[in-house]
Amino acid sequence: MRRNNPNRGSNFADFLAAEGILEEVELQAMKKVVSLQMRKLLASQDLTKSDMARRMSTSRAAVDRLLDETNSSVTLRTLGKAARVLGRKVKVELVPA
Repeated sequence: MRRNNPNRGSNFADFLAAEGILEEVELQAMKKVVSLQMRKLLASQDLTKSDMARRMSTSRAAVDRLLDETNSSVTLRTLGKAARVLGRKVKVELVPA
């Protein structure tokens, strides 16, 4: 006899939303992706964190915070400066929820 599973048909996003943490998890994931992209660009361009800080006119500690996957308090201004140093631009987009 087949039992009905109350979770059948749900997905991980539904679970996170039910737990009230979906938005935070999505923000953490976005920060991780951006941090990884920046690290790859730094490596591919043979730039050090100190080089990046100098080009951004900021401190090495600020670059460390920017590259820290767990630090989500990065401003768009800082992100934009970092992107320009790396030959990129930032694209922010609002999409349906």
